[in-house]
Amino acid sequence: MRLLLLGTTGYHPNDRRQTACLLIPECGVMLDAGTGMYRAGRHLRGPELDIFLTHAHLDHVIGLTYLFDVRYVHPLQRVTVHAEAAKLEAIDRHLFAEPLFPKRPPCELRPLADKVELAGGGVLTHFPLEHPGGVVGFRLDWPGHSLAYVTDTTARPDVSYLERIRGVDLLLHECYFSDSWAEWAEKTGHSCTTPVAQLARAANVKRLVLVHINPLDAEEDPVDLPAARAIFPRTELGEDLMEVEF
Repeated sequence: MRLLLLGTTGYHPNDRRQTACLLIPECGVMLDAGTGMYRAGRHLRGPELDIFLTHAHLDHVIGLTYLFDVRYVHPLQRVTVHAEAAKLEAIDRHLFAEPLFPKRPPCELRPLADKVELAGGGVLTHFPLEHPGGVVGFRLDWPGHSLAYVTDTTARPDVSYLERIRGVDLLLHECYFSDSWAEWAEKTGHSCTTPVAQLARAANVKRLVLVHINPLDAEEDPVDLPAARAIFPRTELGEDLMEVEF
């Protein structure tokens, strides 16, 4: 199964990365809808798209306003946006407010269920994360394939969601700051390199890809890959348009 990273930074895009957006083309599943969503049309395969939002911060939802172009490039019979009810209300009331965006995007808003069935026999579940405004993480399981997506939270080796990600084939976890900014990561509800690698090891995941990278410097990422790999050897840095098999 193939995951395509359409956007791998947070807060705002830079010349190298767009904001959070991940796509599983063969299943029509998208995780978050940041600025990277403008790329989705040329990679979609089927007639339906399910978008699952971790939260409603703008860097994760602004791509919903790009749906007109996405559907022009790849016609879709159905687009459903899944998120916590309060997040959907905020999106509908504010992001889709006529003074901000004069035409409501062509999609259905659906409160996130405890368990969502996916194409190909998969199941998506979610779990709470700590971050201002509230965030959820996702676990997706198919027969023989599994992944977890965790963003906008502070990683620690003993976090409450450890058991929810245990043993997945692929963990995508945010890594916004370097270890030298650990105190700032704690204050802002984000993660730095070493605790993310320690968490991947503790959860016995098979592969770790770091996403939601600080956009401030497009040339030098704040991720110390050698340090991360000393703790968890199968660590990779996510890049826009990178394809990940799981």
